[in-house]
Amino acid sequence: PLSFGCVGMADASVEGSWRSQSYSDQEKLWPREGRHVLAQFDESSIIVYQAYCPSIAEYALKHQKFGGDKFSYSRMCWIKTNFLWMMHRCGWASKPGQERVLAVRIARNRFDQILSMAMTGQDEKQQPNPVKSDIRLQWDPDHSPSGAPLKRRAIQLGLRNEVLRKYGTEWIMSITDVTGFVHEQCEAVKSNQLDRLMVAEERVYPVANQDTAKQIKVDIIQR
Repeated sequence: PLSFGCVGMADASVEGSWRSQSYSDQEKLWPREGRHVLAQFDESSIIVYQAYCPSIAEYALKHQKFGGDKFSYSRMCWIKTNFLWMMHRCGWASKPGQERVLAVRIARNRFDQILSMAMTGQDEKQQPNPVKSDIRLQWDPDHSPSGAPLKRRAIQLGLRNEVLRKYGTEWIMSITDVTGFVHEQCEAVKSNQLDRLMVAEERVYPVANQDTAKQIKVDIIQR
């Protein structure tokens, strides 16, 4: 598989690198339906994706955190674990304001913390004392490389307030620019050559905490 070392981190190890693998090989192993957290992860960390305009991306890559004149901590910030769902949202890095795709690595315990606090808008309304959570949960239809909706659901997490500040300035382990890879693979999609398409190496992320799994309504694969 291809591997991209983290920007700003010299001699990144395989474990600390962003990895890709054949789409056709992986697609056969992914669940066909249900709510699943598809992600690239290792024993200690997980990758989430964000797409931004060049100025925000350049600041993030240089400083390995989010900030600068264009980035706002007063707005909700969405992260996605699923590479193809990110490609659907940003149009393979072609949509205005989403021309650069960043792979952001954070610790798994921080991601698990995010999941444990995540709530849908409907769940927030049903609380005894309704209050907006700092983390908004959405399960949206996953998409094929061509953009066709699938029965499988992909997770999207909206961060705001103190959680967003901690994520953007304290929790990030590394930020990798994968835009060049995205552009290369987009050509395979355009020519309908899915047999040569490479995507992020991903598998189903295990939500180990039963309370969290119940709260976010993730489907558990029985092994």
